[in-house]
Amino acid sequence: MSHQDDIKAIVTSVGGAANIKSLTHCATRLRFELNDAGKVDNAALDANKLVLGAVPQSGDRYQVVIGGQVASVYEQIMHLPEMAGLGAGTVDDDADEPTDAEVKAAARSKARGKVAWLDSFFEYLADSFRPILGVLLGASIIIALVNLCISLGLIPNDTATTGLVFVQAIWKGVFYFLPIMVAYNAAKKLKVDPWLGGAIMGMLMTPQFASLSDTKTWGDAVKCVENTTLGTSSCTATVFGLPMQLSDYSGNVFVPLLMVAVLAVVYHGLKKIIPDSVQMVFLPFFSMIIVGALTAFIIGPIGVWAGNGLGAGLAWMNTHAPFIFAIAIPLLYPFLVPLGLHWPLNALMIMNINTLGYDFIQGPMGVWNFACFGATAGVLFLSIRDKDKDMRQTSIGALAAGLLGGVSEPSLYGIHLRYKLIYSRMLVGCGVGGVVIAVMGWLFPATVASGETVHGVTTTAFAFTSLLTVPVFNQMWVYGVSIAVSFFTAMIMIIMLDYRTPEQKAEAKARAAAQSAKAVNGGDATTATATTATATATAAVAVADAPAAAATATSAVFAPIAGHVVSLDDAGDPVFASRALGEGVGIEPVDGTVKAPVSGVLQTVAETGHAFGLKTDDGIEVLVHVGIDTVKMNGNGFVVNVAKGDRVNAGDLLATVDLDEVKKAGFSTTTLVTVLNTAALKSVTPKTDVNVAAGDEVIAIEQ
Repeated sequence: MSHQDDIKAIVTSVGGAANIKSLTHCATRLRFELNDAGKVDNAALDANKLVLGAVPQSGDRYQVVIGGQVASVYEQIMHLPEMAGLGAGTVDDDADEPTDAEVKAAARSKARGKVAWLDSFFEYLADSFRPILGVLLGASIIIALVNLCISLGLIPNDTATTGLVFVQAIWKGVFYFLPIMVAYNAAKKLKVDPWLGGAIMGMLMTPQFASLSDTKTWGDAVKCVENTTLGTSSCTATVFGLPMQLSDYSGNVFVPLLMVAVLAVVYHGLKKIIPDSVQMVFLPFFSMIIVGALTAFIIGPIGVWAGNGLGAGLAWMNTHAPFIFAIAIPLLYPFLVPLGLHWPLNALMIMNINTLGYDFIQGPMGVWNFACFGATAGVLFLSIRDKDKDMRQTSIGALAAGLLGGVSEPSLYGIHLRYKLIYSRMLVGCGVGGVVIAVMGWLFPATVASGETVHGVTTTAFAFTSLLTVPVFNQMWVYGVSIAVSFFTAMIMIIMLDYRTPEQKAEAKARAAAQSAKAVNGGDATTATATTATATATAAVAVADAPAAAATATSAVFAPIAGHVVSLDDAGDPVFASRALGEGVGIEPVDGTVKAPVSGVLQTVAETGHAFGLKTDDGIEVLVHVGIDTVKMNGNGFVVNVAKGDRVNAGDLLATVDLDEVKKAGFSTTTLVTVLNTAALKSVTPKTDVNVAAGDEVIAIEQ
């Protein structure tokens, strides 16, 4: 399949252009809003070479993780002929459009949390920041390079020359006008004219608004009070006879978020009562007057107070319980990021920099990030060792995005969340790194610009925690040691303990063997899709120990279950059909009693009861896989009667399965029986298109 075909396949996999209400993207993901999320073909998405992962969201929202090339993929999708009308809202919808009540019910039933509004709140936060991640990352790299030059003694400070002041203006422009950018994005999210949101926020950042705090000009109309704790002054001006608390809103992110939420209510309310013919003039006019006044008098001061309060609370914790703080942050982040719940903390980091002059959250956060990247590095090491081409490519891309860009999503969605064992390994790195930064941060406190001593690693810039931004941290060596410990701890844990179950490990081996065989034959390697992960569980037998001395030569494999025998080509699983797991048969069962197909020792018994691997005394390795994708049933409907290491005779009971339960769950009951070491035998001949009882011969073997 060509690159362009993969692009088209993404649209097809989410139900086609007619099923797409809107499409946006962030740093790593395509973000779909669909008419019906039930039409998404998860298997097709997982099989797509451009897709790292697919993540259902609340309601009919769906995210497709692409990685660093997401912007290019987005542009190519939007240029497809069938997507031409999407932006104008004219895409033809052949599907039945759900009613407002149905959409609301679906959103509530599928919400990430217990209530849909909370999910929507976090989506609002995320969408207000995602589009500006690029400029934030660019600014953070400029800051890092300047700090690196200072630490190496190449320049005395960042204002030593006019050129350095100009460079400072480049990155400070991003953070100074950040409230306008956030307001623009937030307004767009709430379907308000985004320029209106940006304009109202810009009003609070004009020289005219700033001049209201000038006591020399306005005399008694302005009163200022010094804040000795923060080293700032708070001024109140009398405007139209009412007190207005004045603040510096540059860099503030809480105020635009609150302001736009109010603007959305006012804007949509006015839209209902102002005639369409004059909306272009009077809708922005009244919105600016009403919301501008509300923001200056009420919303702005509340936003500043809320941001300062949250920052002060965390600062208190960092001062009085630094060990708890430094360890809790890296242990919480692995669970916050996949759900998008980390955005409030990101907002607090920016707020801290603008109020305190420094931030203390990013140091411990960096510990989590590098534990994440260390786990990915461990996966890369194992993929090279196991010659797993697909995982090697995925982990290289994810590791590059992490170490150079500080972006964790490719690692999380491409690898970590697909393998349940990774988190238990990675959290060790988070915890150990957290302890190191807590201890060293206490023993070697940092001195911030104000002269205050702070226990912990601090920074004066909002930076994506990557290798390139290490120089922005105060007590850089403490930070460097901490992230190195977390990185290598997680990496070593993965390398030593692996990130896969034995079944998943063996599937990777089988996949690599299949790719190698196809390469030899001049064909392209075909990777197993995520939906065939069940075959992974079964393949663990392929790594069995060397066979014991042969007693009686095995000449046949018997049916483990009664039913109709079909070829592997017709069994419905591409991994088995590729013969990567050996030659064999599929049986469409009529009975749920599963028996041993040969005499030997059980090398593998899947926890879920759906797969068994046996090895005969003369070294024949046989796999029994009950159903397709039944690993996802987590053992429901399966009763296992044996354990790994047991010796069984042909015909002994292995398990019983409720076939109706399997069908009810939406999975095929076809049972696969293969000879894993087919390549080492003279011939393996399946007997297909016959009805058999358990114990009848279905595969003939010649050694």
